[in-house]
Amino acid sequence: MYKLYDFLPSGNGYKVRLLLTQLGIPFELILLDILKGETRTPEFLAKNPNGRIPLLELSPGEFLSESNAILIYLSQGTEFLPLSPLEHARVMQWLFFEQYSHEPFIATSRFWLQHDMAETKKQALEEKQAPGYAALGVMEQRLKDHPFLVNDRYTIADIALYAYTHVAHEGNFDLSGFSGILQWIDRVKSQPNHILITDEAIGQDS
Repeated sequence: MYKLYDFLPSGNGYKVRLLLTQLGIPFELILLDILKGETRTPEFLAKNPNGRIPLLELSPGEFLSESNAILIYLSQGTEFLPLSPLEHARVMQWLFFEQYSHEPFIATSRFWLQHDMAETKKQALEEKQAPGYAALGVMEQRLKDHPFLVNDRYTIADIALYAYTHVAHEGNFDLSGFSGILQWIDRVKSQPNHILITDEAIGQDS
């Protein structure tokens, strides 16, 4: 059975929990508190020298890190990752976009605000607004005319972007002007075996 090392509020961890649950793959959830340095212990660093979650233990001593890499690994051969080389590449395109153009602004803002860093990060928070809204604008351009990000069907591209977009308001991003994104969020929520970002429940009955 897989073991998933995770921090429950993390959108990056949520991506993996959501996909595992929607695939019906059982796993053991091991929660670590990154705020208490639990991913910086010698024991954890031996598993992932980068000291980050999520971390998926595939088998004893075999680990895979980086949330989007884990999504790719788990989704191969499933409906969540297209077989067509072009559509496969389009999924990858959105995964790279999420990590480089979306997560650094929307997710980071959320983390700072959730953990009472607003005063010390005030200027940095303001600087993240414009690029964060730019990323949302790119998504809106696609989603205003399409139900999902790739090939008009639900894939790991949607899971990757949904994780932090649906809680963007927690990072002071207002989604009210993004009707395409809001409708897409509702479609993702309606997918079978959907779980909440705060949900520890796992498996098909989650």
